[in-house]
Amino acid sequence: MPEGHTVHRLARLLRELFAGSPVRVTSPQGRFAAGASLLDGATVVAAEAWGKQLFVGFAPGPADEAAEPEHWLRVHLGLYGAWTFAGDASTDVVHAIGAPRRRIGERDSLPVPEPSAGEWTVPEPRGAVRVRLLGRHAVADLTGPTACEVLTPAEKAGVEARLGPDPIRADGGRGSLDAARDAFVERVRRSRVTVGQQLMDQAVVAGVGNIYRAEVLFRAGVDPLVPGREVPAEVLGALWDDLVVLMRDGADTGRIVTTRPEHRSEPADAGARAPQRRPRQNTDGDAGAVASEQAFYVYHRDGLPCRVCGAPVLLKELAGRNLFWCGVCQG
Repeated sequence: MPEGHTVHRLARLLRELFAGSPVRVTSPQGRFAAGASLLDGATVVAAEAWGKQLFVGFAPGPADEAAEPEHWLRVHLGLYGAWTFAGDASTDVVHAIGAPRRRIGERDSLPVPEPSAGEWTVPEPRGAVRVRLLGRHAVADLTGPTACEVLTPAEKAGVEARLGPDPIRADGGRGSLDAARDAFVERVRRSRVTVGQQLMDQAVVAGVGNIYRAEVLFRAGVDPLVPGREVPAEVLGALWDDLVVLMRDGADTGRIVTTRPEHRSEPADAGARAPQRRPRQNTDGDAGAVASEQAFYVYHRDGLPCRVCGAPVLLKELAGRNLFWCGVCQG
């Protein structure tokens, strides 16, 4: 499932491609026809993310970006959702963001067609496209989302009220980053549920997925199986601050890198015990980029030596998701 930094990148891209102009909104698949009819011809005036929730704001007819949205398109990609993009020669768009999730970063370039007589050829929808946004210079297709609906501003506020603070939002979703940190710490410490499980609860902290959960707990030296109420407040505060740095870097670069430079050398016997599945980042081939096999401390490194202490990285299932940690560094 895409983590929060991916959804923030989606919001940024949708703003860049469509904000300030009316768009055609259709449902080639047909399952969103009623919702599409409410948005068709309206102007995109906002696109934002809160954790893993994407909101695109529409104002009626021609409008400027200062107009207040009358409707919001809410999308949750879930495990299988993805947006695919194409554009004319004036745009620089990625090809796809979302599933399939064999990659972590989102920087695949899509060759754009050369304009012919001032026009460009809009590609036909591919697959079961739930929603298509068509602007003057670009098209965006949504397939396979877990949630896709049109909300009023009041309904959007109701969804947001159920979400925890978001480390990527400028104010954390609580008016300020300090208030967001306090809210996160207070919520974790009032529960007996393990801190590892709480970090995956979107009502506790929005946008954290399995990668950030595993990595930030390792960097903090926190045992993921300890009840939240037993983790000192200052440790949780530092963990929140680390999430702010790591997740904002992910939103900026399109990749997740949590290792410090001094910990990126692979132990000599790592290749012989490497797990079969390894996450790949689209930036692996970029000059100077940290390759995926060097990017993480514990995520998908079960059975390999810990980069810091050399003990085998552990794996167990926790609330239906794989948990990776070092029993020594996080003991």
